[in-house]
Amino acid sequence: MATTQLTYSPLVPNSNLTQPAGTSLVAAPTNNMQLAGAKPELTVLRVTNTDDDTNLTFTVKAGDMPPAIAAGQGDLAVTVAFGTAELIGPFESGRFLQSDGSMLFESSTTTGAITVLRVPRNT
Repeated sequence: MATTQLTYSPLVPNSNLTQPAGTSLVAAPTNNMQLAGAKPELTVLRVTNTDDDTNLTFTVKAGDMPPAIAAGQGDLAVTVAFGTAELIGPFESGRFLQSDGSMLFESSTTTGAITVLRVPRNT
């Protein structure tokens, strides 16, 4: 399985951030996406679906134990309608953080992009 590494686009306090292009989605089950050094409570995802007639399912994978004591609640699956974008998050560390400090994501199709936004703590 190939893993696409994602990085944060930090939001800027009292300023602006031009919409980043994002990273192209990769499709499960053969590929997934990982955000190393994740801060779930400060993480918001912008997932776009550029297809013209098919919805996609974007999944935030449940964490492992430890540190995710609420991982038993399972994955978070969000439907992104064709031609739209969804903002997903922020998240709970206790449900979604992996033992290596990352978060994992999967998509049902490759027709779209993901931007990982980091909310600043000093706002």
